[in-house]
Amino acid sequence: MSGRELSGPGMSARTMRLTRTILIGVGVLGLVLGAVVLVSKQDLPAILGVAAWMLGAIILHDAILSPVVFLIGVVARHAGRRVSKVVLAIIQGGIVTGCLLMLLVVPEFYAKTLPIANDTVLPFDYAARLGFMWLGLAVLTAGVCVVYLRVAGRRNVAR
Repeated sequence: MSGRELSGPGMSARTMRLTRTILIGVGVLGLVLGAVVLVSKQDLPAILGVAAWMLGAIILHDAILSPVVFLIGVVARHAGRRVSKVVLAIIQGGIVTGCLLMLLVVPEFYAKTLPIANDTVLPFDYAARLGFMWLGLAVLTAGVCVVYLRVAGRRNVAR
């Protein structure tokens, strides 16, 4: 393959390289800015807490999330009926989205176990809300799959 084929429509290899370099530079600058703000505004226990949370997120991703998404793909492929790549991607996207949203709720679960002086700080039942989030996400994902299959079916009939 030539560099032209890898770079996408209407974009030269040189332009793609420059774009990637700029995006990587912006990402690195964002990380450096975040680290500087964290170190200048927080004390050591807070910094260690952020480090532990990031380590936990990496472990959760590599040990649970990635294998689950991979296994769903394997099971879907070996199911009696072939599943289109688009439907599989929609389902995997729903699972990834749910897992990422779940990561946002985990601190509330932990905080609910701690004694707090103000009962209005964490007023909700976060477990029920997480369950409703998963239910809503499953319904939304199924709906997107149905819409895709109908549109794809109409395209096939039109041919």
